[in-house]
Amino acid sequence: MQVPAQFQYEKATSVEHALELLGRYGEDSMVVAGGHSLIPMMKLRLAQPETLIDINGVGELSRIGVDRDAVTIGALVRHAELLDSPVIGEHFPILHDAERVIADPAVRNRGTVGGSLCQADPSEDLAAAFVALDGVALIQGPDGGREVRVREFFTGPYSTVLDQGELLVAVRVPIRSSASAYAKVERRSGDWAVASAGAALRLDDGHIAWVGIGLTAVGAPAFGAPTAEEYLMGAPATEELFEDAGTIAAEHCSPVADQRGPVDYKRHLAATLTTRVLRRAAARWRGRRNHEET
Repeated sequence: MQVPAQFQYEKATSVEHALELLGRYGEDSMVVAGGHSLIPMMKLRLAQPETLIDINGVGELSRIGVDRDAVTIGALVRHAELLDSPVIGEHFPILHDAERVIADPAVRNRGTVGGSLCQADPSEDLAAAFVALDGVALIQGPDGGREVRVREFFTGPYSTVLDQGELLVAVRVPIRSSASAYAKVERRSGDWAVASAGAALRLDDGHIAWVGIGLTAVGAPAFGAPTAEEYLMGAPATEELFEDAGTIAAEHCSPVADQRGPVDYKRHLAATLTTRVLRRAAARWRGRRNHEET
């Protein structure tokens, strides 16, 4: 049986307490939320924290807050809670699309939004979705808080901008008049993505007034496709345009061959899925506008 190396356990009761514990135990400490990524790594001795700081009791991180301009999603919000939230479904259908294909109910009932983002797995679904929505990571540290766009939060595979002693406390997503969608190809239900894509957009008189694209598992820089976004801005929302944007997005990816597929296949999926989610988001936009006008 694989078991973790010996460690000390601390349970935080507030954000301030968690920060105090991080400061006390320093770089040899790690934070656990849902634990679906960290605990297996500890069992394999790939992670060996001397102190494990459990933040599950920090209730202030478990809320979904709504104001006029944005929705704030606490770092401890569970995947299942995000999927069940009518507010999220109303404003950000891309998140419901993504959550439906994340793992299985057992994982979704325990895994957290913040844990998924901080793991920064190259195949992480929510990272691409929040990049497409242009969300903002809210970070708290010993010197106060700071905000970082999600598309600047990731510095590489399994690496983020979080400094020692800092804690991701929430993600704030601006409420735009937009529509969004997410699509994923996986080997079997609940598996990590072979490739996936998300898109959010707003149309104005048939032209693209705003757009965000996120990609997962295909080596997209920081899970984004900025060159494709620039190509789309201001252009008429046509099938040909979406196909061209998919090609551009795929050209700027650097997929790696592995057990899930060869490079050419993953690049093909990046193009196809980008086109698909742009098409689906545009259809949702038009459908909502037609509904509002009737």
